[in-house]
Amino acid sequence: MHFGEKNRIVEISVDQIAPNPAQPRRCFDEIELENLAQSIRANGLIQPITVRRGQRGYEVIAGERRLRACKLAGMTAVPCILSDCSADTSAVMAMTENLQRQDLNMFEEAEGIRRLIETWGVTQEEAAYRLGKSQSTVANKLRLLRLTDRERKKIMVAGLTERHARALVRIDDPEMRKNALGAVIEHGYNVRQTDDYVMKLLGGSEAVKQHRTFIIKDVRIFLNTISHAVKTMKESGIPAQTLQSETDDYIECIVRIPKAQATAGGRKPA
Repeated sequence: MHFGEKNRIVEISVDQIAPNPAQPRRCFDEIELENLAQSIRANGLIQPITVRRGQRGYEVIAGERRLRACKLAGMTAVPCILSDCSADTSAVMAMTENLQRQDLNMFEEAEGIRRLIETWGVTQEEAAYRLGKSQSTVANKLRLLRLTDRERKKIMVAGLTERHARALVRIDDPEMRKNALGAVIEHGYNVRQTDDYVMKLLGGSEAVKQHRTFIIKDVRIFLNTISHAVKTMKESGIPAQTLQSETDDYIECIVRIPKAQATAGGRKPA
């Protein structure tokens, strides 16, 4: 085959087509593949596989599931569209196609997003925009990659949800997280029970931290009120000053007002 044949549908031997190394999908449902293979036996392959020239033969850009089903159906050659694109473009196309299918498991999706960010060389926010997702959604999915391969496998085998995984990933200590995962699976905890269990293991530290954040936000309101009052005094001709400092334990605010202006008409305090 010659490069002049690109973008035309051509027949290529299945033995000459290799998987895309950037394919985010790692698990292919055998029953779904067999059902697709049966459909291909009866109707043929309706949608061609998109491939590019590789170092040896051809490489799938989009359609690896169809290629696997064609092999199961006993086909020795499949209709393909030859695309003249780079390896990076091929990787992006493969990952984006699978991410948009919405049937990757949670960890495959997270890995796919991570690879896209690396391939595109963009921030999480930019990747979220390109994928049509919120930045928080992308950030939450990427956090799942903190779990080990062994933990991911246990979560999938146990049929736990992404929300289960997101609760467990809050545990930084590897041994504690391992034991927590075992307990969640053993007791069959639902998402709410898992959240409560993780919170208990962490000693309520997350709740305390969240509460402290709200308090600090409220304190900022009072500090802004003080700053506004000092500004008003300055505008009225009173040379007031405010000094503010902050440590891990304290927020300190000192307001200095000259005694001469501290009492009405410059009267000295009794």
